[in-house]
Amino acid sequence: MAELTTQGAGRVAVLKPRVFGWVQDYGVYAAVLALLLFNVLFTPHFLDASNFRTQLVQVTPIVIVSLGMALVIGTQGIDLSVGSAMSLAAALVVLYLGYGWLPALIVAVLGGAVVGAVGGALVAYVDVQPIVATLALLVGIRGLANVLVPQLVEFRNPDLIALGSSSVAGIPVIVLIAAALTLVVMFVVRRTTFGRQVVAIGGNRSASELSGLPVKRVLLIVYVISGLLAALAGVLATARLQASDPTSLGLFIELSAITAVVVGGTPLTGGRIRVLSTVMGALLMQLLAATLIKHNLPQSWTQMVQAVIILAAVYATRERATR
Repeated sequence: MAELTTQGAGRVAVLKPRVFGWVQDYGVYAAVLALLLFNVLFTPHFLDASNFRTQLVQVTPIVIVSLGMALVIGTQGIDLSVGSAMSLAAALVVLYLGYGWLPALIVAVLGGAVVGAVGGALVAYVDVQPIVATLALLVGIRGLANVLVPQLVEFRNPDLIALGSSSVAGIPVIVLIAAALTLVVMFVVRRTTFGRQVVAIGGNRSASELSGLPVKRVLLIVYVISGLLAALAGVLATARLQASDPTSLGLFIELSAITAVVVGGTPLTGGRIRVLSTVMGALLMQLLAATLIKHNLPQSWTQMVQAVIILAAVYATRERATR
């Protein structure tokens, strides 16, 4: 009997890490498929093209911000300033719109890159903890955006409005932009020296420094990319809304982005970046919120379910890492 018990415990010990590994690798895909199936069966008009379009458009800013957040978390960092970078971009794009939509877009995106550069410099060269450096920027940059544009400002620039509302073959342009950025980030992470350096630094920063990797430069670039992507998301969201509202734009989006990255299987301890799974994590959270709303459940239910999913994802990552 003792021998059977020992054998059973041994099998559990062998299967447990495999199960956690499968959950981390494919759990988000299974969850999205299950949620889609549920909605097809029980949610009226879920298969309408307009519904799919709405869901994709709403999740696009989170996807774009999450791509940058995945790179940052892959280095064992965190970027809480992305929402404020979006807010600053919204303020800058409307301030410089008189020079044309393209110069305004460039200035806004560069503004986000500067925010990322400041955060990256604090982390890489001043050795400030990422959460502290980016928290300071979260507060300060949103305040700056509110000083520049203290209230909601509507605009009528047709080119900028087209960027947020036009479609190609029935697919919104902003969704196509998010898809293209996803492919670019996937390529960078998987196929470039820079991507391998990011993963190596997240896995072991000290060893990376000893091996001669340009750790500080890579960290700086990662935070610049995160700020740049956040600013682009802010411009696209502003174009879609046809108004600049720095007070509320991007508010708490850093939490949504971190959730998407973690649920997608990228560990908070760094050393691994799952780009496509991060996108699926964002889609999962969007579908979950939309499903509960369509079934007349309050927002508080969405928050509680999201909390459970986050804890489950972190636990699966932690269990796999300790095996």
